[in-house]
Parts: sequence; structure tokens; C-alpha cells
Amino acid sequence: MPNATAPATPAFERKIVAPGELAAHLAALPRPLVFTNGCFDILHRGHVTLLAQARAQGASMIVALNTDASVKRLGKGDDRPVNRLEDRLAVMAALECADLVTWFDEDTPLERILECRPDVLVKGGDWPVEKIVGNAEVTAWGGRTLSIPFIHQKSTTALLDKIRRL
Repeated sequence: MPNATAPATPAFERKIVAPGELAAHLAALPRPLVFTNGCFDILHRGHVTLLAQARAQGASMIVALNTDASVKRLGKGDDRPVNRLEDRLAVMAALECADLVTWFDEDTPLERILECRPDVLVKGGDWPVEKIVGNAEVTAWGGRTLSIPFIHQKSTTALLDKIRRL
């Protein structure tokens, strides 16, 4: 006989924290704290490799995702994001490397960076350190900013182009 009770919320979803609730969760995270951000629309090997490398830079990591509206403003295409924010958050939260997952609706993650005050700010190798949003602020409070070179040359845009050609 099937159980009529609704399934419990998966434990990983507790890692999803609204921007306004970040402060309450930050104190529990061990330092050094790593911060990274992105759309992470269709998660691929390049993403998970970068995320694992970023996480290795500290004792805990926060990942901030662009909202759907923020992704649209980036000009990645009318059909982007493919996956809605709530789905992207859940997928990111399920990854072991992410300790907390949040989002930002602004064009840049600067407000989240200022709230979190990370010790290490990380972006992928397509971002020179001096152009990484938050670099000046993180450096000013004694942190460091890293642009991690890509090991796997993957791209969601290229993946979508390939799917469309099929």
C-alpha cells in the first residue's frame, strides 16, 4: 500500500538561502569562505570542475546565481535561461562543493559579495582578475581574487547550439 504522506524536502535544499537570510547563515560557515557566481544554466563538466577548484580554495563556499531576469539582461539569447532559477538553485545545492546557494537579481553580484565578505572570490579563466566584480572590495579587506583557468573548454551556449543542430 503506497504511503500517502508527501515526501520530505531533500536535505540539500536547506542549502538554498534567500539573500535577506544570508547573514543568519554566514556565521556558521568555517573560514576561509569562498564566493563564486554565475548563471549555471545547463550544468556541464566545465562548471563542476571550476566549482570543485573554487571550493578547494577555502573551508566553505557560497555560490550566487543570476535570477532569470538577470540572465536575460546578459544577452545570452531570448530563450535563456533554459532552466528556471528554482531548478538551477536545486541542482547547485545538490553539489557537495556548495555550502550555501543564493541568488541576485542585479546585473552584478556585488551586493551579495558585500554581504558575505568572502576571503576568496573566484571566477572562471575568461575573467581577468581586474575585471572581476568585487575584486577591489575583497582585496581591500585582505581577501584575494582568483581567475581559475579552464581545464575543460565547455560552454552552455555551445552546448545549446549543438542541440539545436541535431
